Amino acid sequence: MTKPYGSPTAMDIFVTRPVLAIVVSLVLVIAGLRAAFELPVLQFPKVESSSLIISTNFVGASADVVQGFITDPVERAAATVPGVDYVDSMTTAGRSTVTAWMKLNENSTDALAELSSRLDQIRFELPDGAEDPFIQVQRADRPFAVFYLDVVTEGFSRAAVTDYLVRNVNPILSSIDGVQRIGIEGGRSPAMRVWIDPSKMAAFNISAQDVQAALLTNNIIATIGLSENAQQRINLLANTNLQTIEDFQRLVVRQTDNSLIRLGDIARVELGEEEGEINARLSQQDAVYISVWPLPGANEIVIGNQLYELLEQINPTLPDGLEINVGFDGTLYMRDAIREIFTTLAETILLVGLVVLALMGSIRTAIVPLITIPISLLGATAAMTIMGFSLNLLTILAIVLSVGLVVDDAIVVVENVSRYMREGKTRMQAALASSRQLLSPIIGMTITLAAVYAPIGFLSGLTGVLFKEFAFTLSVAVIISGVVALTLSPIMSAYANPEGGREGAMTRWVNQRFDHLHRFYGKLLVHIFQWQKQILFAGVFLSLLGASSF
Repeated sequence: MTKPYGSPTAMDIFVTRPVLAIVVSLVLVIAGLRAAFELPVLQFPKVESSSLIISTNFVGASADVVQGFITDPVERAAATVPGVDYVDSMTTAGRSTVTAWMKLNENSTDALAELSSRLDQIRFELPDGAEDPFIQVQRADRPFAVFYLDVVTEGFSRAAVTDYLVRNVNPILSSIDGVQRIGIEGGRSPAMRVWIDPSKMAAFNISAQDVQAALLTNNIIATIGLSENAQQRINLLANTNLQTIEDFQRLVVRQTDNSLIRLGDIARVELGEEEGEINARLSQQDAVYISVWPLPGANEIVIGNQLYELLEQINPTLPDGLEINVGFDGTLYMRDAIREIFTTLAETILLVGLVVLALMGSIRTAIVPLITIPISLLGATAAMTIMGFSLNLLTILAIVLSVGLVVDDAIVVVENVSRYMREGKTRMQAALASSRQLLSPIIGMTITLAAVYAPIGFLSGLTGVLFKEFAFTLSVAVIISGVVALTLSPIMSAYANPEGGREGAMTRWVNQRFDHLHRFYGKLLVHIFQWQKQILFAGVFLSLLGASSF
């Protein structure tokens, strides 16, 4: 009995036990729905492209001195770190900045540890007075923050605003999941400025070294011991930390037999701010910005949503005259682009559905290929989670393009089952015969389509890294559509098609048009075969013309 329908295959179990085919599809759907809520949302695929920035301060030194004694040794050490692609530097008076650019997909954490070890080995080469090198890891593919918050200030100095933000606002923003760091752009930390009067110093016979020594020896916190008895112990603390302008003015610089010479006698003391290299402005006024840097691979849209919620809670608690607004939101373009792509996805599914319905002539039979679309797309989404991909512009584009590809196998199955049922076979016989007959063709079609796009993911360099997720997402969607066509589509087609060939008027009309097209195409092939040599010559000639353009 099985000979007329082909040899039994492993796919027969999905026809004889339809529940198994339904379970396979449901697993793909459920896994895809869960993955859809867990996938990180990024603008582009995650690329491990980082740079290590080594900053070293040598206050008072000229650029030539900094270049020779700091920048050159640091460059040599950074260039020997495994995974470094190239090194560049920028040297200014009093500051050296060396940037080590990592190769694509190199582990920045391992490179950071290795670089720290190399810098420890050359620390003896750095001159006395130079600060220890400071290493900062920065994403090379995004050298700027995703969010910049402008701080509106009225009646506050830039130093006071910076100090308040560092103490009270930045710790709250740092608690957002996925945030790597919070920075202050254009801010200045508070600093006490001492303007020495040379004439008064000369009159009191005091040098600049005396003033420096007084500041260093008096502006400290130190323990001097403890006092204890049988009940308690009290630690004794000498707190000479100077905090206000009056404290610095009363600082004793020199003590003579008859009087005390204080810092206020020879200098003007005022509360100012530290020097900086970057000035931020808003509406032609000095401003302070808070920068928010997400971790690589973090869901930036979710971070943005949490950031907006936190700002609504923080602003009412700020002092009068302070307000924090979102000056730049790097996710706005991403949100708009993803929204447009999803709109395009919905339009694509609608158009594909209309085309399938029009060419099949029956809503019941059109459901078979149409139901393949959500199963394949959700299955591809689950596979993206397993492969560590993200929901970005390229993967969503791959999903949009796959809509027209995933229905092909199911259309072939439903048409073949319909043909068998018109010949008088029962539902189960038609499903078995079609499943056995189309097993090899569907596998071949699926592998062929996947093989067209998969090689893009193996390209080297930045192109390969960017398009790997696009290529593999599209290939996986096509492969899953083939699985659905071999498991679920045969039995669905058997119950969607009318038994005994009793088709509706619309279906019969569409099939008649296809029959006319089939006969016309057969006659056309007969005439073409009479001109085989000419057609082969034309094909070779056009191919050579195309090859010459390269």
